[in-house]
Amino acid sequence: MGDVTIMGAGVFGLAVAYACAKRGARVHLVDKRGLGAGSSGGIVGALAPHVPENWNAKKAFQFDALMRAQDFWRDVATLSGQDTGYARLGRVQPVPDGKLDLAHAREAGAAALWQGAAQWRVLRCDAAPGLAVAAPSGWVVHDTLTARLQPRLACRALMGAFQALGGQFTLGAQPQANGPVVWATGHEGLADLSRDLGRAVGSGVKGQAALLAHHAPNAPQIFADGLHIVPHGDGTVAVGSTSEREFDAPDTVDAQCDMLVARARAVCPVLADAPVVDRWAGVRPRASTRAPLMGGWPGKPGQFVFNGGFKIGFAMAPVLAEVMADLVLDGVDNIPAEFRL
Repeated sequence: MGDVTIMGAGVFGLAVAYACAKRGARVHLVDKRGLGAGSSGGIVGALAPHVPENWNAKKAFQFDALMRAQDFWRDVATLSGQDTGYARLGRVQPVPDGKLDLAHAREAGAAALWQGAAQWRVLRCDAAPGLAVAAPSGWVVHDTLTARLQPRLACRALMGAFQALGGQFTLGAQPQANGPVVWATGHEGLADLSRDLGRAVGSGVKGQAALLAHHAPNAPQIFADGLHIVPHGDGTVAVGSTSEREFDAPDTVDAQCDMLVARARAVCPVLADAPVVDRWAGVRPRASTRAPLMGGWPGKPGQFVFNGGFKIGFAMAPVLAEVMADLVLDGVDNIPAEFRL
């Protein structure tokens, strides 16, 4: 096979570089800032499913991606010799007042749609696994499909696996001269694409998150009113994230991060005295469709776009990268309609 250049060393770029290298291509991975320098260098790492209702092709594709994640990240860890922080430990969600019937309906939906591979259970609070959760209704949902990983570790391991296959990584801003080019350059890439096409295809949304010191390595993560609380295997718990359409500084934290920590401590009282050991801010690429954007760059033969992971990049990248490799290496277009550029 010929040369392939991947622009961008976030999870989308790393995943497609790895997928192409596994197939025998000579792959050049290029990033002007370095490994995971954009939104993939965050700290939360929640791999969570859509609710099991109003099923469609997009939800089915994501379900398949979550089911295949364990094997993918195990193979990456084995090849690289590095931990990814992946573990499928599930998730607990407080049931809001007046939503118990809906929670039970989704329980039935999961039984039918998740094919027996995972459960969505409605439980009394005192029967829920993991960290105690404040749930005014007295009920929670516990699903066994949700997983976690540590984004920074996962990026390092993906880079290690890619390089173990002979892939080359270069710091720089320009693509290699030979062969097809895949642009996986985050929110800046969406801006470049918008300018080139003369229409808005996406933008950047800032997120802030915090990392607390608390040892609960085998606890399910918690999702409450848009807030993710994700215990990791290294004695930390991640809390995130904000979604800021307007912001002055893309990579600085402010009072909104403090509010995240306060909300997490209210939802999960055991974190009340857990010290904050790290804070993060970055800009995530959000396509106008809220779904990833994939396909050939219009009017630029041999150039491709793989972008717009937003909040589901780590969950979807392993499977979508194989679809991109089909297109770039073999000319086979298996891109789902919902993700097509």
